[in-house]
Amino acid sequence: MLVELHIENLGVIEDVRIDLGPGLTTVTGETGAGKTMIVEAISLLVGSRADATVVRTGCDEARVEGRFVTGDDELILARVVPKDGRSRAYVNGRLATVGQLEELGGALVDMHGQHDQQGLLSVQAQREALDEFADVDLTDLRAAREQLTQLDALLATLGGDERARAREIDLLRFQVREITEAGLSSESEDDDLSSEEDLLADISGNKEAMHLATALIGDDDGIADLLGQAISSLGHRDSLAQFVERLRAVQMELQDIAAQLRDTAESIDEDPTRLEEIRVRRQLLVDLRRKYGEAIGDVIAYGAEARRRLEDLESLEARAATLDVDRQKALEALQVAQSRVLEKRRDAAPRLARDVQKVLRTLAMPHVVVGVEVDGEAGERVLFTIAANPGSPPLPLNKVASGGELARTMLSLRLVLGSGPECVVFDEVDAGIGGEAAVAVASALAELGKRRQVLVVTHLAQVAARASTHIHVAKSVQSGVTVATARALEGTARVHEVARML
Repeated sequence: MLVELHIENLGVIEDVRIDLGPGLTTVTGETGAGKTMIVEAISLLVGSRADATVVRTGCDEARVEGRFVTGDDELILARVVPKDGRSRAYVNGRLATVGQLEELGGALVDMHGQHDQQGLLSVQAQREALDEFADVDLTDLRAAREQLTQLDALLATLGGDERARAREIDLLRFQVREITEAGLSSESEDDDLSSEEDLLADISGNKEAMHLATALIGDDDGIADLLGQAISSLGHRDSLAQFVERLRAVQMELQDIAAQLRDTAESIDEDPTRLEEIRVRRQLLVDLRRKYGEAIGDVIAYGAEARRRLEDLESLEARAATLDVDRQKALEALQVAQSRVLEKRRDAAPRLARDVQKVLRTLAMPHVVVGVEVDGEAGERVLFTIAANPGSPPLPLNKVASGGELARTMLSLRLVLGSGPECVVFDEVDAGIGGEAAVAVASALAELGKRRQVLVVTHLAQVAARASTHIHVAKSVQSGVTVATARALEGTARVHEVARML
């Protein structure tokens, strides 16, 4: 409930503080006195678009603050509109976004003003209204949707749908088989094969080179012999022993190299078959690196990862089959739940339309036709329509041209549904009516005031007379500037104001 409203420098209002209570509160005053600025102030509090033109002439900014009490909780919303720049929003003194203000305000106040409409205009709100009227239980529908969503997520982790999973398994099997059959065991295999290929590609030249190298190392006056002479020349000098040891190590290494060169030269012969095998093998390694990695080590690693993924998918095939069965059952459960909800919504829609129409025809709309359309698999698309006059096409609520007609439609819906935010604000609800219709509107507002806090700007004495609280807005000229004031009327002052309105 909105218990206090403070307005500064908004339109013709300089500084007004209004205390509000439960039940029906009416706001009255002469035309142009600033009554609508009170509705504008509340509209700003609940996130409506701010227009710098509302800032009082000669002031830098307008400020609106509202204190709401719900149960034991208190919430203070504020909006500052500068004459230049963007507006600012506050929640309990902390800076907030206008979107946050709108979200909070939408739960606190149901606005039905001249320029902005909230509450029952959204598809979601209209669907929720129909569900409340029809006492629709959405538990099974929500559970079925959640179950289906969870199963789809599990199936996605297994590799997508069944066809996608089968395609990935086939590809992985081919890749694992290709890498396994290649028999890769060493990351240096290609380098080793390259050396062997070079050796076999020029047998005679390589043999001649190895024989020559062996001779230069091991023949008389060869490198080994010369090293022996060098060792002998140093051997009797203890101070040079370190050099002797190093020369002996070199001599032994050279003798070992010479032996290997000799053995290799004697062991190799021209072998075109082996040479072709090497070239075929190296081409296979090139093909594997092109597909799976830059180096043989990368190919080996890719094969290991592909094998693990394949094992995972194959082990999950049985799980996937079970999940597919579960998903089909969940889908069937969802369809059953959707059908039940759709049936209940479609059954209740004409009854809700009839009840709202019955109330609305007592509010100066004697020929109005109300409709509630339901569409979608579960009837989730709900649309309220009205045709205000004979021959007029039915229009969605947000397309209704007359603010008064729309406000009375909202009043009727609130009376039928008995739900919504605790505070309901109406402007223009009594536009263009009088006589018995005015009495009917007053009675309807008073009835709604028994369940909600209702604030209404009115020109009708019949409405003002039914209010629990009567706020009077008046304007005067002070030092050449128009100033609006607002105060609660009681006793004789209230009687005089109601009399003036007659």
